[in-house]
Amino acid sequence: MARRDAILRLHKTLQARQEDMHKILTEELANLRVLEATDSSGDSADAAFAAENHEMSSLLAELDARELSQIERVLERMRQGVYGRCEGGSAHCQKNIPVARLNVLPYTTLCIYCEREKEKHSDRQNPWSRGTWAQVFDLEAPINNQRIDVSHLETNLTGASGG
Repeated sequence: MARRDAILRLHKTLQARQEDMHKILTEELANLRVLEATDSSGDSADAAFAAENHEMSSLLAELDARELSQIERVLERMRQGVYGRCEGGSAHCQKNIPVARLNVLPYTTLCIYCEREKEKHSDRQNPWSRGTWAQVFDLEAPINNQRIDVSHLETNLTGASGG
């Protein structure tokens, strides 16, 4: 029953966010129309500023539209009764995604295991991939390509804090 209640709370939160995003996006699109309609008869600095302003407004509107699309997809999955089930893995694992993960990433469709598997496979397919979060380079250190294992650091930090 606690899972159902948590998902219902998340549903209400997402509905409110959807309404907010509709308002924000409507305002951003209206601002873009105004920017497009303004006379650009000023000097080149004014034109450059206007172009930059228009580009930034367009990017913000695009990001907001993407978030709105994700919210609508989640709400549809909730209506279908499949929200919170993992869509990943071989033959779709269909395990329940923990509520804590859904609260942090309400748009996720993968459990943490399937997400990690997806990242492993996408790293192999993408030659430009910069690696995984498990290992990082210390860019401040001398250039000797020394790798730092994050899990080792976490162990040291928890041991140092007495926990």
